[in-house]
Amino acid sequence: MVADAQLSEVFRIVTPHLTERQRRLLYGAHARALGWGGVSVVAAAAGVSRTTVSKGVEELEQAPRSEAGTRSRRPGGGRKPAQVKDPGLLAALDALVDPDTRGDPESPLRWTCKSTRQLADALTAQGHPVSHRVVGVLLRRLGYSLQGNAKGLEGRQHQDRDAQFRYLNERVRDSLAAGEPVISVDTKKKELVGPFKNGGREWHRQGQPERVNVHDFLDPELGKAIPYGVYDLAADSGWVNVGTDHDTAAFAVESIRRWWQQVGRAVYPEARRLQVCADGGGSNGYRLRLWKWELAQFARESGLTITVSHFPPGTSKWNKIEHRLFAHISSNWRGRPLVSHEVIVELIGATTTRSGLHVKAALDMGTYPAGVRVSDADFARLALSPHGFHGEWNYTIAPRPHQPP
Repeated sequence: MVADAQLSEVFRIVTPHLTERQRRLLYGAHARALGWGGVSVVAAAAGVSRTTVSKGVEELEQAPRSEAGTRSRRPGGGRKPAQVKDPGLLAALDALVDPDTRGDPESPLRWTCKSTRQLADALTAQGHPVSHRVVGVLLRRLGYSLQGNAKGLEGRQHQDRDAQFRYLNERVRDSLAAGEPVISVDTKKKELVGPFKNGGREWHRQGQPERVNVHDFLDPELGKAIPYGVYDLAADSGWVNVGTDHDTAAFAVESIRRWWQQVGRAVYPEARRLQVCADGGGSNGYRLRLWKWELAQFARESGLTITVSHFPPGTSKWNKIEHRLFAHISSNWRGRPLVSHEVIVELIGATTTRSGLHVKAALDMGTYPAGVRVSDADFARLALSPHGFHGEWNYTIAPRPHQPP
C-alpha cells in the first residue's frame, strides 16, 4: 500500500508536464517493471483505465516514431469533431440562428433568445445531439459572434438629402472663409436632477460605489435639466444653456442670444452675419413659426443677419454638435449622479479635450411656456427671405422688421 501511494504521488507530480503519449509510456514502463498485475496497479495509482496503461505497454514494444516529440496521437487519431460525425449539424445550427434568410420561419426559436443552451436543446430535438459548449464553438466557426443592436437605419430619406448637405456645407465654408461665425445648435438629452443612476463608471474604493435611487422618478423639487448647446465650429468651443422649464423655441433662441452676448460678440466683434446649422425638428425645427419669430427679435437686437440651414429629416446625428460637444460632455460626467443644477453646470463647464475644446455653461432659471403661437399677421411682418433651394430648410432673417408695401 505504501508503494502504491508513492507511485500515485509520482504520477501526480510528473504527469502535468507530459503530453498524452508520454504519460502512456510512463504508465507502461512502470507496469512492465512491476511485472504480473502491474497494469492494474498502475491504473489504480494513476486513476486511468487499464486500457490506457496496456496501450502504453504496447507502444513501448514498438519502434520509436519520428514524430514522437511533437505528436501525442497517430495522424487521424483522437475524437472526431462534432460536425464530422454529424455532417448535417452545421446546416441545422445555421438555420436555427438565422431563420429569416436561410431557415424555417416557423422555427421554434424564432421568437426566443438564442442562447447556446437553447440552441443545443433544439438541435438535440431535431436529431443532432450536441452540448452547449460545442454549439458555441460551431457558432464562431460559422462566423457568428455576440453583438448588440447597431443604430444605422435612418428611415425614409428625402430625395434631396445629399443635395441639402452639399448646400449646407457650401454655406458653412463660405462663412468660415469670410471670418463670420458659424454655430451648430441642438438640445441635449434632458436629464433628471437628483441622486439618479448615470451611465458609465468612475473610480471608487473597492465595494464602495456611490449609492443612488432605485427608481428614476422625477423629483418635483429638483426637477430636470435641459441643456441647449451652441457649438462654434471655427473656435472649437461650446456654450451650454441649462434650462429648467420647457424646451421651446423661445428657450432655444434665448440660448443663442446668451451665447452671443457672453461669448460670440467678443470673439467676432466685426461680425455682421451669423450662420446657424440646426436639426429639422425639436425646439429649433424648420416648421416652427415661433423659432423664426424669436430669431427675428434676436436679429433686430444684435444687428446680425441670420442665415439658418436645417439638416434634412432623419439626419440629426450628422449635426456636428452631437459628436464634437455633447459626446464629450457625456463622457466627462459618466458615472456621476447629477444631484443638482449647479453640479450639472460645473461638470459641463469642466469639459475639455486634447484637441482644444473648451466649454462654458450657465444656468437659465427663466420660464418658457409651451403652446405660444404666432399669428399669420405677425409672421407676415418678419423680414424672412427663403432661399431658392428648399426655402423651408434654408432662409435668411434680416435685422429689421418687414415693411409691407
